[in-house]
Amino acid sequence: MDLPAVTILSLGGTIAMTQGETGGVVPTLTAEALVGAVPQLQQVARVKAQSYRQLPSAHLRFEDIEALAASLRHLAGAGERGFVITQGTDTIDETAFALDCLYDLDVPLVVTGAMRHPTLPGADGPANLLAAVQVAASPAARGLGCLVVMNDEVHAARYVRKLNTSRPDAFASPACGRLGWLTEGRLRLASRLPDVPRVVSSPQPRPAQVALLPACLDDPGDMVRALLAAHAFDGLVIQAAGGGHVTAGLADALETAARSMPVVLASRTGSGDVLSSTYGYTGSEIDLLRRGLIRAGLLDGHKARVLLTLLLRHQGADPGAIAQAFQAWSNDHP
Repeated sequence: MDLPAVTILSLGGTIAMTQGETGGVVPTLTAEALVGAVPQLQQVARVKAQSYRQLPSAHLRFEDIEALAASLRHLAGAGERGFVITQGTDTIDETAFALDCLYDLDVPLVVTGAMRHPTLPGADGPANLLAAVQVAASPAARGLGCLVVMNDEVHAARYVRKLNTSRPDAFASPACGRLGWLTEGRLRLASRLPDVPRVVSSPQPRPAQVALLPACLDDPGDMVRALLAAHAFDGLVIQAAGGGHVTAGLADALETAARSMPVVLASRTGSGDVLSSTYGYTGSEIDLLRRGLIRAGLLDGHKARVLLTLLLRHQGADPGAIAQAFQAWSNDHP
């Protein structure tokens, strides 16, 4: 049987951790070691393993993900039929979405990890790795963008969130539910998603720092004013309450910020679209959009920060272009 070629690239994380010398676990296992622990992989695909990074996911940077996306394009040109990225789960919802923004190929791309490290009973890394390869090797996964496979469930990178600190079922997609699942090693898709514009990569990305701030009860806006005074950031994402609402004091501060940098309006709820035309009081979504904020649409705050950072790094700070890029993620997108 002619099995598809699937490359596994490891970035580190819990799935690759063993006991450290000073207490706790640290990422030490190579991609080859991860593959060697799951002999069933050889029945699914012609697997190649590459240790790309050896980091906890909290240490990953945009530069790492951009370099990974470039490597995937190169490997796809060499005939690979699917890719699996293993990494720590803490930032999977951000890194997978960054890859989704940068990766413009139909070749299946799957990100997975583990909630229980290899030294624990019931470690889920091997099962997640097998499921991820089964998805990456499936023709049905072509053209779906970046997927996250955990606990035999398949999630779209644009929707998936980590909702628990330690349980194996930590990952879910509150906005729309999972795209599919695996049964007896076979991918079952319940839905497909519309395509969205990708961020066109620049060969020399610009440095860009984007702040992510929550809106809170009785927030006077002082954190935003302090951020502006520091002159250390190129953009801001505000996680507003509900459908996109803040205090009057914070609204004034955000209007000031929007005169000097792109300010994106997201919701701190983590699910549902930011509203555009329902509430009209001071600090409401109508008021904030009139003041120059950019609506995040269906993206939560962390994903909005990822997209804004990539846009600034690769396409510059043109307000019209940034607003247009976020428009693709609004609730009127087909």
